[in-house]
Amino acid sequence: QVQLVESGGGLVQPGESLRLSCVASGFALDDYAIGWFRQAPGKEREGVSCISSAVYGRRLIYADSVTGRFTISKDNAKNTVDLQMNSLKPEDTGVYYCARARDRWSPGSLKDDWYGVWGQGTQVTVSS
Repeated sequence: QVQLVESGGGLVQPGESLRLSCVASGFALDDYAIGWFRQAPGKEREGVSCISSAVYGRRLIYADSVTGRFTISKDNAKNTVDLQMNSLKPEDTGVYYCARARDRWSPGSLKDDWYGVWGQGTQVTVSS
């Protein structure tokens, strides 16, 4: 069974850090692009970061709003894709989801319609 399970969310103050983890099961992690998305209350879901499949060199892509603060990484031995979030801002608040691309051997994208398997999400709140 293909499944993604996120963890690591929480309540932090501005400037602090969080590390989100996405545990994948039921498929070969390196065969698919994996993305991290977020959705704030009243706003559309937006792509935060993604890592392409191995065929595309595990290329890393970041939204402009998180470049230099967030780092995506993959551990094939643990079947995890993590999102290290530093220097968090109140505007980073939202539910964070990891997702697997619909197509195998995908190059990766921050467009959510590229993705067909989603986790349940983990809440991140940045507030003083």
